[in-house]
Amino acid sequence: MKSNIDISVVVPALDEEAAIGQLVAEIGQAMQGHDFELIVIDDGSRDATADRLRDLADRFDWVRPVHHAVSVGQSGAIRHGVRLARGPVIVTLDGDGQNPPDQISALLTPLLEDVTGTLGLVQGERRKRRDSAAKRVGSRIANTIRQALLKDGVRDSGCGLKAFRRDAYQDLPWFDHIHRFMPAMMLREGWQVATVPVAHRPRNGGRSKYNNLHRAMVGVIDLLGAVWLIRRARVLPRIQQDR
Repeated sequence: MKSNIDISVVVPALDEEAAIGQLVAEIGQAMQGHDFELIVIDDGSRDATADRLRDLADRFDWVRPVHHAVSVGQSGAIRHGVRLARGPVIVTLDGDGQNPPDQISALLTPLLEDVTGTLGLVQGERRKRRDSAAKRVGSRIANTIRQALLKDGVRDSGCGLKAFRRDAYQDLPWFDHIHRFMPAMMLREGWQVATVPVAHRPRNGGRSKYNNLHRAMVGVIDLLGAVWLIRRARVLPRIQQDR
């Protein structure tokens, strides 16, 4: 196992046996030159994802597979990965391969170059999404409503490509599906948020874990909860440590 980790890449995966091998290989290429680890959370898969990850861990010492007996959801899987992470900087991307790993550098650059210590999150925003027409329309409507209520300046907070400070993430309140509200929650805690355009590509096998009805059912409750949290927030001044 590698030591002196600077960046931890966290990938939630559910039934992604068809995509995970290529995705891990591409992450390895994208992270060349960094001291990194890759934590893949197998979130209760019922296919051969776990077997694929064991093989990959045997081949690459930077791969750390974690297996859930039952699914805890995407946000829960990411939370577990961040808790296990040893790097002060976290990168996330989806396990289905639709987030190209070669986009990671675009996220890391502003975060690693930040000299103010106030940039908590760099959020990817997908250009030319490679989803079905129904999914694109549903996401557009949901993002319009979300932006009107949260006013976080982010048009695609559901994009899985994110880079953030681990300590900033630890400031956030926890609730299921928080991965879709991270920009608003970061701003709530006094952190700055930046966005960068990223590419998107079609699935390389497997199937989507969400549909528009499911998103709508959980999205309304989560959105109202996020609005309540923002209105109840009181940002504390950051403590300067004596050297």
